[in-house]
Amino acid sequence: MRDAYPQLRERGAEVIAIGTGGRGMAAGFVEDYAIPYPVLLDDDGRAARAAELKRMGFFRMFDPVTYAGTARAWRAGHRIGRAGKRVTQLGSTFVIGPGGEVRLEHRDRHSADHPALDGILSALRD
Repeated sequence: MRDAYPQLRERGAEVIAIGTGGRGMAAGFVEDYAIPYPVLLDDDGRAARAAELKRMGFFRMFDPVTYAGTARAWRAGHRIGRAGKRVTQLGSTFVIGPGGEVRLEHRDRHSADHPALDGILSALRD
């Protein structure tokens, strides 16, 4: 999202990341990765529960699909810092339009499952 942020802003979107760690972890993430958008904290999981996000089993982190995605991310230079309290929390991506209309809802099936940028941009065009 960081690299696509200018494209997203050109289409009138704002990106907000919600993380599972504490303030120190969020500050390190923002600094290490030069994150230009707001990063909010959900250390107690309230936002994740409100969005009905799933958690994956601990051993699922090591299955072939998840491991392959993690290996791709590692080769691309992405690193995982210290894990928060909810290391098994799965993420999601929502594109919400005017009036609260949900234009795209992607709920990650595993830790390396994220929507393609084209799909996000398409949801912004409509």
